[in-house]
Amino acid sequence: MPTPDKFDRQILARLQADCRVSSEQLAQAIGLSATAVQRRIKRLREQGVISAEVALLDPQALGLGVTALVEVELAVASKEALIDGFKRRMAAHPQVQQCYYVAGDSDFVLMLVAADMADYERLSRELFFDDANIRKFRSTFVLEASKRSLALPLG
Repeated sequence: MPTPDKFDRQILARLQADCRVSSEQLAQAIGLSATAVQRRIKRLREQGVISAEVALLDPQALGLGVTALVEVELAVASKEALIDGFKRRMAAHPQVQQCYYVAGDSDFVLMLVAADMADYERLSRELFFDDANIRKFRSTFVLEASKRSLALPLG
């Protein structure tokens, strides 16, 4: 896959800030034609550089007042089928916002949202207590999100 050039990086930076920006606005800002910008965006999508274009929602406004970062240690972390099964379960659950398979003391780090602590307790029972392959999990609760972003540094 070719490395994105300076125009691609400018397009990507602006799309990360607001994916609703028009091709015409992008073209004017970076000094290309709208057609050239559209071709570049199409190529970046086809190459998988742009993997999704989504709206960033405010969890508080949607009644999801609890965000938890959860470290999960599996009892058997060496069997690929068990690891893949856990990944699939987390990917399928809407309250699991992010799931990372990690090296270190834990096997996974998750970011979860819940309506309140009672909802989090229900969720933890569903996701962790009912899974015989989970040795332990540790939750850290977010008091304030001072930054929420998936934007990547583009140099």
